[in-house]
Amino acid sequence: MSGSVSYHAGLAAEDCVARGYEDRGLPIAARRWRGRAGEIDLIARDGDGLVFVEVKKARDFARAAERVGRRQMQRVMDAALEFLAGEPRGQLTEIRFDVALVNGRGEVDILENAFAA
Repeated sequence: MSGSVSYHAGLAAEDCVARGYEDRGLPIAARRWRGRAGEIDLIARDGDGLVFVEVKKARDFARAAERVGRRQMQRVMDAALEFLAGEPRGQLTEIRFDVALVNGRGEVDILENAFAA
């Protein structure tokens, strides 16, 4: 897959996942939010809490899951701490980290609480 095609496929996967969260009543607070530590694909609001979502797309769910490494999880957690600095309750905000897997057919599998801070 070329860089441009891969980039646009990633955007389409993120849009699909974002719609799924919104359909479940969790509005998207930010897309591709970038802090000093790195980027967070999606940030959804769950009441007073936040859900930080890493989106991974591949031919199948297993391949997508393999693309989430420990270093990447750490970057997402570090970036989440930066994002929380702008929240009214700061680091007291209830949070969770989800991984959204998207396969080649556009199906989505959400792994809630996929990793912990």
